[in-house]
Amino acid sequence: MMDRLDHLLDAASPLLDRVDRVLSTVGAPEGHPVWPELRRVRVLPGDAARAVGALYPEAILDAVPELRADARAYAAVADALPLAGAWEGEAADAYEQARRRTAEHLNGGPESLGHRMEATADLADALTAWMARSRGDLAAMLAAVLTSAEAVALTAGDLPPDEEARLAADVAAPVLRTVADSYDRGEALLDASVSLQT
Repeated sequence: MMDRLDHLLDAASPLLDRVDRVLSTVGAPEGHPVWPELRRVRVLPGDAARAVGALYPEAILDAVPELRADARAYAAVADALPLAGAWEGEAADAYEQARRRTAEHLNGGPESLGHRMEATADLADALTAWMARSRGDLAAMLAAVLTSAEAVALTAGDLPPDEEARLAADVAAPVLRTVADSYDRGEALLDASVSLQT
């Protein structure tokens, strides 16, 4: 199902293609604010916008209930492990140690399977929110860029190369900044979840 960003990307594609072409062939004015943004994102604005457009939160959101159900299942299995009961002696002691280790592995401390499933579900929720925000922020920026004087002038006709480069850079800078800021937030989420990788 198409959302606002999908529609705006369709509308903005000709403008973004022209901006990419100008930046690739003519460049941008020296000292223009687009340069730090290009270094941050390391792709042209059209590719950056399409990368955000390829983020679909629904794909991750669908996995969250299953992850949480798995975490609950690990807790239930850990709780259901039977006690040694009337057993006594070495066999009972060995069984109790194994039962405790298994219960802790399933749903004990922060390294347990249940905890890691919950943490993964929390990360999936956070990534879903990040994707939705990134898409919304870019949609708002594209709406502003499409109606800007720079976009109108850039698409109006033939321009001297230096003016064309300035206008393209003026259009590119806020788009790239929006994408870079979004990706910085996403990177912070991934950095915070590094313990899930071990």
